[in-house]
Amino acid sequence: MNKLFFDIETLPANRDKHQILKKFHKMRLKQGKTKISFEEFLSGTSFGGTFGRILCLSYAFNDEPVKTLFGDEKKILEDFWQIAERVDLFIGHNILQFDLLFIRQRSIILGVKPTRTLDLKKYYSKDVYDIMQEWNNWNKNISMDELAHAFDIPSSKSKMDGSQVAGFHEEGRDEEIYEYCAADVEVTRAIYKKMNFEE
Repeated sequence: MNKLFFDIETLPANRDKHQILKKFHKMRLKQGKTKISFEEFLSGTSFGGTFGRILCLSYAFNDEPVKTLFGDEKKILEDFWQIAERVDLFIGHNILQFDLLFIRQRSIILGVKPTRTLDLKKYYSKDVYDIMQEWNNWNKNISMDELAHAFDIPSSKSKMDGSQVAGFHEEGRDEEIYEYCAADVEVTRAIYKKMNFEE
């Protein structure tokens, strides 16, 4: 079985979308749907593929070394879908609600046709193993950091965490983000093995 362990790191909307986002933010303020500043609103776009962007995608097949895709977002997606053709089981943390959904949304927006269909409905586990959902049977979210500590696995969050990605990118520290993304894949693989008694 070809297992793919993977993770993405994302960024808020690009500058060319700021003007329209200011309009949406102003409208939500007027309607009483938000009280946050535009800066906070903009930062939140990194959590969805509608306006957010993929900075990098790290992955590993089975016990192979981790590789990282970065650079042009469209090329990252094209490469991912080529890789996806060889996958029997996609494995990651919160991939049903975040990573795979984000990838699908950005693929549609950038015109990258998926090479296969992935079902992202709740409780789906045929070719997707979401360690966050499997751990608590879809009842409660748990961070990867918590699971790593529970299993005595060295955490990938010692030097940075996901909330710092945009700031590191603004400072030109992308290499550190790529290393962090790759470390997340290693931790994901270790947690998966513990959960499935493979060690």
